[in-house]
Amino acid sequence: MSTPGDPGPAMAVLSVLSARMDDLWPVLLPRITDLLGPPCRISEDLPFSFTTYYDAELDTPIVRRLLGFSRLVPQDALADVKLATNALEKALAREDGRRTVNLDPGLLTQERLVLATGKNFGHRIYLRDGIFADLTLVFRKGSWHILPWTFPDYRSPELQAELTALRGIFRQCPEISKATPQPSSA
Repeated sequence: MSTPGDPGPAMAVLSVLSARMDDLWPVLLPRITDLLGPPCRISEDLPFSFTTYYDAELDTPIVRRLLGFSRLVPQDALADVKLATNALEKALAREDGRRTVNLDPGLLTQERLVLATGKNFGHRIYLRDGIFADLTLVFRKGSWHILPWTFPDYRSPELQAELTALRGIFRQCPEISKATPQPSSA
């Protein structure tokens, strides 16, 4: 029989997509910081050309900034974070309701990246209040491993390099570095 235990905290990460990043950033960053605490790392703008799914709503060209946060969160906080970022998207929407920004939060641990979504699919686990968890990447034997459903952008070397840098910061957190390392995540 397994004995339930606390899995320890995770690093909150946030993918920010927008075609108006420079205009929105002075308003958006303080709101994100109020929600998740100060970022410990913000990526440079990464071109987002993996899909046209967001083009009509966000306009083009879309860029991404990936943020990691200093304040670690409980792993069961993913639904709360997604609901809060959904509210922020609505607050920053245009008068016609179209979003100006897409905020995709997730949790980064030594072993994995889990994103939050409101869309159901066969591999996603329902959390609550319309929010699902999507196991997006697994870290094993020194690198990220994609899964059959991993989004194309999360397969890219550029985004995986950013996640690896965030994982390095996460591993240095006192709450994490004192824990016994797991062989599969080194």
